[in-house]
Amino acid sequence: MLMDVITNPGPLKDIVLYDQEKHVSSAVWDGQERGALRCHEHTSKLSEWKLNSKQIELVERAGFGYLRRIPAISLDNPLISALVERWRRETNTFHFTVGEMTVTLEDIALLLGLGIDGKPVIGFTYTTCSSVCERYLGQAPDSTYASGGMVKLSWLKETFSFCPDDASFEEVERRTRAYLLYLVGSTIFSTTTGNKVPVMYLPLFEDFDDAGTFAWGAAALAFLYRALGNASVKSQSTICGCLTLLQCWSYYHLNIGRPKLNREPVHDHFPFVLRWKGKQNGPTANRDVIFYRKALDVLKPSDVEWLPYENMDGRYIPEHIRNSLQLGRSRTMLISFDKAERHLPDRCLKQFGLFQGIPEDVHKWVRKSRGVDGGVNFSSKMEPELNEWEMRWDNIVPDDVLGVDEADYMRWYLGITRKVVGRPISLSSEFQRTIANVRDILELAENFPTHDLDLERGNMMARIISLAQDCLRDQVGVTPTESQQQIELGKRMRGKERVRRKGMGKRRKGIDPMEDYGGSEDESQFGGPVLEVDQLHLPLTHHGNSVYDGTHMYDPVTKVDDMELCDEIPQLPEAQDMNKIDGSSSLDVVGTRNAMTGEESLGELPESYDVKREDRESKVEDNDAAKESNEENVNREEEDGIDMGGNVAESSSLGRRGENSVVA
Repeated sequence: MLMDVITNPGPLKDIVLYDQEKHVSSAVWDGQERGALRCHEHTSKLSEWKLNSKQIELVERAGFGYLRRIPAISLDNPLISALVERWRRETNTFHFTVGEMTVTLEDIALLLGLGIDGKPVIGFTYTTCSSVCERYLGQAPDSTYASGGMVKLSWLKETFSFCPDDASFEEVERRTRAYLLYLVGSTIFSTTTGNKVPVMYLPLFEDFDDAGTFAWGAAALAFLYRALGNASVKSQSTICGCLTLLQCWSYYHLNIGRPKLNREPVHDHFPFVLRWKGKQNGPTANRDVIFYRKALDVLKPSDVEWLPYENMDGRYIPEHIRNSLQLGRSRTMLISFDKAERHLPDRCLKQFGLFQGIPEDVHKWVRKSRGVDGGVNFSSKMEPELNEWEMRWDNIVPDDVLGVDEADYMRWYLGITRKVVGRPISLSSEFQRTIANVRDILELAENFPTHDLDLERGNMMARIISLAQDCLRDQVGVTPTESQQQIELGKRMRGKERVRRKGMGKRRKGIDPMEDYGGSEDESQFGGPVLEVDQLHLPLTHHGNSVYDGTHMYDPVTKVDDMELCDEIPQLPEAQDMNKIDGSSSLDVVGTRNAMTGEESLGELPESYDVKREDRESKVEDNDAAKESNEENVNREEEDGIDMGGNVAESSSLGRRGENSVVA
């Protein structure tokens, strides 16, 4: 099973996950780590709003009474990032080892207390803030607080966060609308713009009772689905939406990264996200994306809570929420202004206590990027999606659906899903193992008896040898330890080869090919670039280096030795030539190899520099002792140069991926 995953982590068939190449899991498999996502949720300042009793009543009438009670919860960015790596926008579900799961309308109703039945959240968008803010808030922000059809959250808080007791009812309504805009803009509709919120929601708060008839929960889920889908693309580095909902959903359903539950009675109240209120007590230190990724890659059925709300006290659930929970099983379209996302609970029936059969095919659909600054009415732009939402009660997945054998479902599922995200074996380990295997193949082929082979089979054996030789010439065949030893030895050689002179004590920048190397974390730990697995192929072309005449195999290249797997290496000067360098016992310059062209160049000294003059100034008083010391240095450098040449030879292909420093 492990070898199958290493060879192909999936999907084996692209009938469902047709966007695999764009998904972040493809980049992770190729060794391209993007780290933890930047999570945009702006709840830290919500507690600074001071609402009076009149405002609280209006907030509850608008349908946000429970959302108002949810405090800021510390986000676990690595956990959220690992979940995003499992999210697939083709199905709007998480693809785990145990099957598909998702955040459903039932989850958002129970966790946040938002309504999931009612009118779709849609309407006009605005290209400027002035007119709509003047109408619904009584004043407009200046240009420093506005950007197109968006306004800064900081302006809303600074201007409207306190309502005087003697304020008129009109002023109370205006300040309450400002609070609601701030509330949705910092939680369920938080954006990646930093601290801005579109003013297009303000007209929906004109009448507070009418605002309570919108399906805010469905809109929040559509927004989160879109944010998850965008963040799952490998080129993205941020995520927005209601991340408190996502994190608490994970706490309820997955036994991964879950902190200790608060057992105080108040935390059993509605909405259920309050159970995770307060300081997190779980051991979250040193838990990065890779930690959570590995945990999800080996997720067991015992780590999953399919029905986490089963034992919750239903007395705290409001009647209008309880009566709409069946919509959690509705195959419908979720709408939030310019965003329309499919809700597909038939792929996650275990979350409703039902058998999971093979779900219906998901047809490809293109998410239109309509933007929020268009100044248009989306009600006329999304007629098909709106019609599907209107049919939401007619598309409930029945609870008597005939399930298939779980083994049949899992066989189907494992063929269409991505089995793992992280590599079971690191790229560097696979690379070293592949090189070792090629060496073994070459040794076996060269020692294979050929006297009994006919001409055709002999030529085939010759071709195997030639291909193995070419592969070893093209790849780096040294261990990280050997590579590091070569780097250190190269530094010592360069130190010995420098001319002792005044004012030239500092190392010239650019001499060491590994200095200031800006590689990734994976690359830097080995002192050089890490080659991708797809580069470890054997060449398919026959170079004809080895031939077989029916009796003997002739290889003009002869057996490939590690000492010979390199480009031409300039030799050190002979000992007798050293004295020709203006009386100096050390080499004047250091040779470097251009990483792009492969050409060698010599380090240059300043034009005004006079080697003989500097040598005369640095001449020691005892000439005989200096001569003896110089001879010893020459002999030592010759010995080190031979060792250095052997080490460089063993890693000849470093010249293809980095600069080789050799003696000129």
